[in-house]
Amino acid sequence: MSLISIIVALAVAGVVLWLLNTYIPMDAKIKSILNVVVVIVVVVWLLQSFGILGNMNNIGIR
Repeated sequence: MSLISIIVALAVAGVVLWLLNTYIPMDAKIKSILNVVVVIVVVVWLLQSFGILGNMNNIGIR
């Protein structure tokens, strides 16, 4: 994955999160939980993209 595509994906995720926070009325607790979840997902995705975090296909729920 190229660096430009990663930057574009981060920008799109940021704009979508900003739109959700700005225009959709939600309780502040729900907004903060949503923000934390999105940040965690983006960080895990970035770590996988750069190869720091291995492929997570082997993780299963028992």
